[in-house]
Amino acid sequence: PGGVSRYLTKLRQSANYPDPLLGWLAIDGYGFHQGYFYAQKFIEQQVIPKDLSGYAFNVFDQGLGRSLWFVKGADIEEISRTIEAFPTPRQADLWSGIGLAATYAGGVNRDEMLSLKARGQAYLPEIAQGAAFAAKTRIRAGNLTEPTEMACQVLGGMSAPEASKITDLALEGIGSDYHLWRQRIQAYFVQEGVKP
Repeated sequence: PGGVSRYLTKLRQSANYPDPLLGWLAIDGYGFHQGYFYAQKFIEQQVIPKDLSGYAFNVFDQGLGRSLWFVKGADIEEISRTIEAFPTPRQADLWSGIGLAATYAGGVNRDEMLSLKARGQAYLPEIAQGAAFAAKTRIRAGNLTEPTEMACQVLGGMSAPEASKITDLALEGIGSDYHLWRQRIQAYFVQEGVKP
């Protein structure tokens, strides 16, 4: 695993990578992979790869959060309990990943999505940012689904196309600063006040 995360960091920073901003998704994907295939170690024991540094830890945790949606079978109560067991500084990124996975993959009804929102109430801007990422991904691929639309309305208080547009607006002038991109999206939801 150490070699893998070093390789992903180099890949993300490579001048030859087609989009340095989206290169961060390699680290996110690594977090998802480790959580999904090695849940005992990375979710239950909360291990972080030793050779990640700086903001890569946050991005890893967003991917780890995405994996929770699948590892825990979209069980809102179990997901919430699992995230609460993590140290507080890691929880925001985990909730961001949950927002992304729940919005992209669906698998729950509106009442369950409302329950997810209530459980993650302290992290609504992060959850909404994850939902906006999912909306952008679906719209860019041309496969927007009803569950994604419903999740955006519940978690972000807006339609999936509106959430997707926020991700575009937040990109203006940031170059490859993935941290700033996520912060700007979250700040929008703080400013607009995602309703519990």
